[in-house]
Amino acid sequence: MTASLDALLKRAAIWRARGAFPASAAPATGTAVESGWPRLDACLPDGGWPLGTLVELLLPEAGVGELSLLMPALRLLAGSGAAVGGRRWLAWIAPPHLPYPPAFAQSGIRPERLLLVATGHTRERLWAAEQALRSGSCVAVLIWLDAADDRWLRRLKLAAEAGGALAVLFRPSNREAHASPATLRLALEPTPAGLDLRVFKSRGRGPQRIRDALTS
Repeated sequence: MTASLDALLKRAAIWRARGAFPASAAPATGTAVESGWPRLDACLPDGGWPLGTLVELLLPEAGVGELSLLMPALRLLAGSGAAVGGRRWLAWIAPPHLPYPPAFAQSGIRPERLLLVATGHTRERLWAAEQALRSGSCVAVLIWLDAADDRWLRRLKLAAEAGGALAVLFRPSNREAHASPATLRLALEPTPAGLDLRVFKSRGRGPQRIRDALTS
């Protein structure tokens, strides 16, 4: 564990899940991890969520299906029984709701892999996210954030490049018009039938829409 993550773990706002639950998924390797949704993977340049860069998901509100969208990839990255290449943690930075460990266990993710940073201060969220991303000890870092200037977003992207994790930034839909250094940007649009995705920034590809994304 790096010194930066060790400093993060000593903060009072940190919570680490406990428990011993089986998991069968294997970790992903390479530059991307399959999303688990074939139609989405077909639209992404590397056939999955890119690793070692910043992914931005824009939401009209929390709880529209964003965790269901990410769960297959999180299971692949964090579901193995042993730490992979020194990586262990699935970090949650200031989520709007506390993760429920039994639900993760049922999904094949060991709850003791969860690392929660609970803080309402933007600068503390950004600092914690940067440490977790840069540490190389996290398989994924999920960050809930409203306002942040371009300088800080670029720092998060550089930290993601240094650490190689899946880095996902959740922001409100009204941030779409704001420039972002994120390599991949998607807008999540709930519908009566489920969830549509609009990929409006993607390396080497134009805008795309995926209807009823959470279906195989």
